[in-house]
Amino acid sequence: MRYLTCHQCAKEALYKCSVCGQPLCGEHSQLRTVCLQCCKKSEINYRIEKISEKEKAPIRGFVKRFWGEEEQLTFGRKFLVSELPGYVAKVEENIAGFISFAAIKDATIIVALAVLPEYQTCGIAKHLVSKVQKEAANTGKKKLLVSTSNDDLPALGFYQSQGFQIYEVKPDAIAEKHGRVLKGIGNLPMRDELRMRKEL
Repeated sequence: MRYLTCHQCAKEALYKCSVCGQPLCGEHSQLRTVCLQCCKKSEINYRIEKISEKEKAPIRGFVKRFWGEEEQLTFGRKFLVSELPGYVAKVEENIAGFISFAAIKDATIIVALAVLPEYQTCGIAKHLVSKVQKEAANTGKKKLLVSTSNDDLPALGFYQSQGFQIYEVKPDAIAEKHGRVLKGIGNLPMRDELRMRKEL
């Protein structure tokens, strides 16, 4: 699969500018207030399906691209993302995004959610979260959980718009995982894990 590159540098793009639509890496993304008229909404035909065995390899590629590693640490647990249940969003036969989750006790954890830049602002992420929420509720779970890093303000804003609330902060959890403080979105220091929940 060929990925878009940041229009400021040669790194792989993870985001799309909400004003001009150009692809961006985390380093060249800026955090700012944007009016509704500049938040361009895209329309595209896609479908949501459960992740199949043959889609595990592409999911591994997504995870390496967005997070640099196949394993995710969230809520004090390590998960191999490509081995988890989840859903993919497909445009024709191409994977545009995916969500992976894990069930624990009375809750379901969203372990990973990613949408390629060219398909962002189409409602895909919202639809994927909705599918996991319905499955969690149907299996008797009481809460939907997700965590994000302190620098990922786009994710923080998105999850709050979907009804999640921050309930716990784990200072330095991400820095300790990597053995150092990394540069995150907009060059913010990536240190802390922000835990969020949504009651079902």
